[in-house]
Amino acid sequence: MANAVAAFFDRRLDGRATPLAVGDLIVVAVLFSAGTVHHNGFAFVAANPGYLAGAVGPFLIGWIVAAPLLGAYAPGAAESSKAAVPLALRSWLVADAIALGIRATPFVRGGVQLTFVAVSLGVGLVGLALWRTAFFKLR
Repeated sequence: MANAVAAFFDRRLDGRATPLAVGDLIVVAVLFSAGTVHHNGFAFVAANPGYLAGAVGPFLIGWIVAAPLLGAYAPGAAESSKAAVPLALRSWLVADAIALGIRATPFVRGGVQLTFVAVSLGVGLVGLALWRTAFFKLR
């Protein structure tokens, strides 16, 4: 069983994609932090750092779970935007669903309104696509 798990992740994780992974996490954190500050005000967020963690955390957790499993850092992901962007987009679909599932629990504030589902999906898709495209253009 351990060999099967190792083989599974060998096909989905490539060390050359580490800069993409770091950038992806930063993009997700920045985008959802910006949204939280926009909707709640900087003073409120600064006075309640736990609120920001509760708002951004589910999306980071969703990404950390989904991205490796769905191949966002697979061999080839670090080769070109043509490979990297679709891998990120399919991973975001699942990551967003995980995050929204977490937000739907009574342990996290925010809930899951239909408009937010659309916004979180769109923000993640556009943000990750732009970041990964820029990464390869600037590299």
